Amino acid sequence: MSDTGGGHRASAEALSAALNTLYPGQLNISIVDMWTKYGVWPYNRLVQTYRFLGRRPLLWRIAYDLGRIPLFRRLQEAWCGLLCFAGVKRCLTENKPDLIVSVHPLCQTLPLRVLKSMGGGTKRVPFVTVVTDLASAHPTWFHRGVDAAYVPTEALRRMARRQGLKPEQVRLTGLPIRPEFWCTGAPPTKAKARARLGLLHAAPTAVIVGGGDGVGRLSEIAHSVADQLSADMPLSQLVVVCGRNEAVRAALQARPWPPNVQVTVLGFIPHLDMYMAAADVLVTKAGPGTIAEACALGVPLILSSFLPGQESGNVPFVTEGGFGTYEHRPRGIAHAVSALLLDPPRLQEMGRKARSAGRPRATLDIAADLVQTMLPPVRQ
Repeated sequence: MSDTGGGHRASAEALSAALNTLYPGQLNISIVDMWTKYGVWPYNRLVQTYRFLGRRPLLWRIAYDLGRIPLFRRLQEAWCGLLCFAGVKRCLTENKPDLIVSVHPLCQTLPLRVLKSMGGGTKRVPFVTVVTDLASAHPTWFHRGVDAAYVPTEALRRMARRQGLKPEQVRLTGLPIRPEFWCTGAPPTKAKARARLGLLHAAPTAVIVGGGDGVGRLSEIAHSVADQLSADMPLSQLVVVCGRNEAVRAALQARPWPPNVQVTVLGFIPHLDMYMAAADVLVTKAGPGTIAEACALGVPLILSSFLPGQESGNVPFVTEGGFGTYEHRPRGIAHAVSALLLDPPRLQEMGRKARSAGRPRATLDIAADLVQTMLPPVRQ
């Protein structure tokens, strides 16, 4: 995997937790950022490059679309192989895997090529891909040489087939999500979650999430939503999760808020499940993991932004599924939040549709299938 965005590591850690839950003490699992640890420049700078491009959507789109052009992709793969073949071989030699699971679109082609060379022309170690995008994905996710590709949605199952994978290679399972959403039994009720977090019990509640890096005009959105809620209802509450953006967190904490809106401003928190469970509506960028986790809890969504390319398909997945809306303007987001909180029957229906779209057992299902089909000597 590679730490380009938090979703890839979160998926890897979720799968590791599920494997250890199902097969305690039977597996030795390593999570490796292959490019950072074993790549050479510029590939060992992928994390920094991702963060730079993620804040510049136009540049991101250019880079994303270039990678979809077959000729450009083949040239890039050839250059990458020339520079990084030895490093990836060292990665495989040091870790001595019995099974390789890729959770990143750039961790298929070269590792499979190295495996084939190490096996005397035959790939001897099972290799699978777990796709961690949701409803749209880059073609590099899908390599015909994998033993299996686990996909979260029907849209990506069809894409995998268009990219040349055989029907028996593609397994529709859902998206891996963090253990908090599948290992503790039934999720807490709103009342229990709010009590545990010290939030108001009966106030309509919106949660705004800026992602791990706290990007996406978070300050503007929070101001607009608070002002709109103050104007539209006698009492409400708002939770703003700023991620690692300390400047935004400090500015929001110092700001005076309307007296009839209780506002809680947080920095980076690794586990959002309790705040999601407390929410009547969640405002977030269209990241696949957050959407999948919200669906597992039945929380309606308002999508505020998306990365061109890989996240663009997530917007119709949510809006056409009937469990969320898309608004990119802060004032539009504020109106959408207020309208939903003032319409409990609609919120309830959207929550039902979100839950029906969720696959909370996906992580466990993938883990069980990995072992049962790729490592048959291991038993529960």
